[in-house]
Amino acid sequence: MILEISTPALLFPAVSLLFLSFTNRFLHLAALIRKLHDDWLRNGEPMLRAQIENLRRRMKLIRSMQLYGALSLLCCVISMVTVMLGFNLAGWITFGLALFLMGISLTCLALEVFISGGALAILLNEMDRQDDQ
Repeated sequence: MILEISTPALLFPAVSLLFLSFTNRFLHLAALIRKLHDDWLRNGEPMLRAQIENLRRRMKLIRSMQLYGALSLLCCVISMVTVMLGFNLAGWITFGLALFLMGISLTCLALEVFISGGALAILLNEMDRQDDQ
C-alpha cells in the first residue's frame, strides 16, 4: 500500500486547532494561578493552596499535550518528506508515529479535562464546610 503525501497532511488542520485550544487553556490557567497565588500570599487560605496544587498538575499535562502535539506534527512533516523522496516504508513508520504521538497528546487532554473538575470540587467542598459551620 502506497502512502500518499496528502495523508499526513490531513493532520495539519487538526493540529492547528488543537494547539490553539492547548494555548488558550495554558494562558487561562497561568492567569488563574497568578491570581490565586496573590490571594494565597495575602490570606494564606489552605483551600487556595489545594487549588494551586490542582492547577500545577493541569499545567504539567498541558505542557505534555503541547510537546506530544508538536512531535506529532514534526513526524507528519518527516513523513511527507520521506514520501516525496520515495521512501514509502519510512513514510508509513513516521506517519504511524505521528498518529501515536497525537493519541498521547489527546490522552493528556482527556486527563486534564478530568482533573479540571477537581478544582471545582475543591470549591464545592469549601462551600459545604462553610454551610456546616
